[in-house]
Amino acid sequence: MARPPVPGSVVVPNWHESAEGKEYLGCILRKNRRRVFEMEFHHVGQAGLQLLNSVLEAGKCKSMAASSGKGLHAVPSRGRRQKCDSKTARGLLERPVLPPPVSIDTASYKIFVSGKSGVGKTALVAKLAGLEVPVLHHETPGIQTTVVFWPAKLQASDRVVMFRFEFWDCGESALKKFDHMLPACKENTDAFLFLFSFTDRASFEDLPGQLARIAGEAPGVIRMVIGSKFDQYMHTDVPERDLIAFRQAWELPLLRVKSVPGRRLADGRTLDGRAGLADIAHILNGLAEQLWHQDQVAAGLLPNPLESAPG
Repeated sequence: MARPPVPGSVVVPNWHESAEGKEYLGCILRKNRRRVFEMEFHHVGQAGLQLLNSVLEAGKCKSMAASSGKGLHAVPSRGRRQKCDSKTARGLLERPVLPPPVSIDTASYKIFVSGKSGVGKTALVAKLAGLEVPVLHHETPGIQTTVVFWPAKLQASDRVVMFRFEFWDCGESALKKFDHMLPACKENTDAFLFLFSFTDRASFEDLPGQLARIAGEAPGVIRMVIGSKFDQYMHTDVPERDLIAFRQAWELPLLRVKSVPGRRLADGRTLDGRAGLADIAHILNGLAEQLWHQDQVAAGLLPNPLESAPG
């Protein structure tokens, strides 16, 4: 795996706050509310196991396992998906709609979110998608997939690319109970997000084990670490010195996210989509940067820092 790029060297930072960036963000917003795209929940019962078997063995329902290969390409048609034992949220959009004169490429990636139960995996994905964060913790009983679109501007070419992130979230108990779950989540995955909670020391100490267990056999897959519940930093069980030591030891990007409910519009009920994007833009930009850089290195368009480093 290529060494992580310097933050801001691949994707223009804070471009989403510019006039041009806000124009592109309009395709994932509607009246300052986030547009909701594809979401699915896959059961873990007998039919669910048969479904996962088909993904792993026969290649059926392939678009569930991974929406794409790596790199730059058009978003595959969801209409070609075979019927599977899953629940899909109805009335959702498949992709952002841009004005007729605007045409940009789309880069699609599958991302598996990993972490101990209760660290906030489902809450993180909800924030990234502009959905309500669950007030009470309920462990995800199966596999939930959520699609998030994010436009970003590349530093090198001054070109805008629409990133399509398909997040896979699976409950810890389901992963331990059903042997099929982890292989299905890892198959054709482009990135692993490893979560820990600032209020749960054990979740931080579990990171090396998570990295070895989940990503140990996938050396070419992007790995990022996210600390949740950063807004409760006054009560943290993970001091800054431990974060510094972890970054030095693992050389992985480590980002932080708050877990407070999102800001509301004037009606006091609806989530403020634009404000919500500002809260999580650093996560989406970080993912876009890591994944795009990895693809450029893999395609030979950029030198591999590990190969070019002096021996």
